[in-house]
Amino acid sequence: MTIIVEDGTGVTGAESYVTVAFCTAYHAARNNTAWAAIANDTLREGYLRLATDYMVQAYRGKWKGLRAGITQALDWPRRSVVLDDLALYYAVPYTIVPTEVMNACCILALKASAGDLAPDLDRATASEIVGPITTTYFAGSPQHTRYRSVDLLLKPYIDGTDTNGQLVRG
Repeated sequence: MTIIVEDGTGVTGAESYVTVAFCTAYHAARNNTAWAAIANDTLREGYLRLATDYMVQAYRGKWKGLRAGITQALDWPRRSVVLDDLALYYAVPYTIVPTEVMNACCILALKASAGDLAPDLDRATASEIVGPITTTYFAGSPQHTRYRSVDLLLKPYIDGTDTNGQLVRG
């Protein structure tokens, strides 16, 4: 089944932010041979669907602005997104999916090819000894994998009003 890609028009039924060709070019430009080593485009499309699903689950409610249309399947395109990390404020056109969002989808698709992006969580390990190996985690350390490169790439598009962080008195 051919993947349905969001093209900036608010596609109903869209399953990915990028095409296989875009993702292949992205990884080729970075000399990443792991994407090219995936057996076929059907598998690549599946990984793009998983990456997009993850992005919707992880970032919905955190994006700046509002979805451009009520019938669109994915979070992008969006209206009222203003980037303030540049010398001047810049309004992102509501007819596009930003390159950073597309690139993040490519990164996550490759990670999806290596395993579950959002595995079930178990209790946090405080200390574990197996033979000569001891594992101890710091209190407050995250229980789940954080894709820091993706978080940093998407940072300009994330609303800074997230209340999940810690408040630190200076």
